[in-house]
Amino acid sequence: MPDAPPAILMIGGTGMVGQAVLAGAGSHRISSLGRRMPDAPVPGHPAIAAPPENWPEVIAMNRPATLVSCLGTTIRQAGSQAAFRAVDHDMVLAAARAAKEAGARHMILVSSVGASAGSSNFYLRTKGEIEAALRALDFERLDILRPGLLMGDRPGPRRFGEGLATIAAPLTDALLHGSLRRYRSIPGETVAQAIVRLIGNMAPGVHIHENDAIRALAD
Repeated sequence: MPDAPPAILMIGGTGMVGQAVLAGAGSHRISSLGRRMPDAPVPGHPAIAAPPENWPEVIAMNRPATLVSCLGTTIRQAGSQAAFRAVDHDMVLAAARAAKEAGARHMILVSSVGASAGSSNFYLRTKGEIEAALRALDFERLDILRPGLLMGDRPGPRRFGEGLATIAAPLTDALLHGSLRRYRSIPGETVAQAIVRLIGNMAPGVHIHENDAIRALAD
């Protein structure tokens, strides 16, 4: 009998990018772990619902070779900076540690353009700190995607600030050239396509992908 393909597990599968990853996964079979079951499960991709405190146990049982994190919220949705950090940093790190302990060799993280552990902006500092924490786990390969403003239909309530930015995006994108291109908007589906292309790429090291690199991967 042929060997089973390496297991792939994703957290954050109910969001815009995560749903697009599942819809465009091709021959990859991706299990999705979340706090709740998705409203519209994608055929062929098992969905697992569990409280976050039980995620390490679930991950240990699934023994993924690759962990994908599309998990993320906003301070407004979370209700406070502490609640935001609990999702975008603490939950991601707990899942990554469990995956590494279970033998995962590869992790793919959706972060944000401008992420930096030294940023004065709380959102970008949190994103930078989770990047640094994942580097310290020493996966054989770590892919960090830093997209600009994500464009597309999001599940759940509309984000007012992002709605305004989406309207202005065609104008602001046209003004961003050279090194500023990384701040341009990008479709969530493009980010998802790049993630699918990265699955199974085991060239070692830490790889940072900003907008132009993400688009190149998706082509």
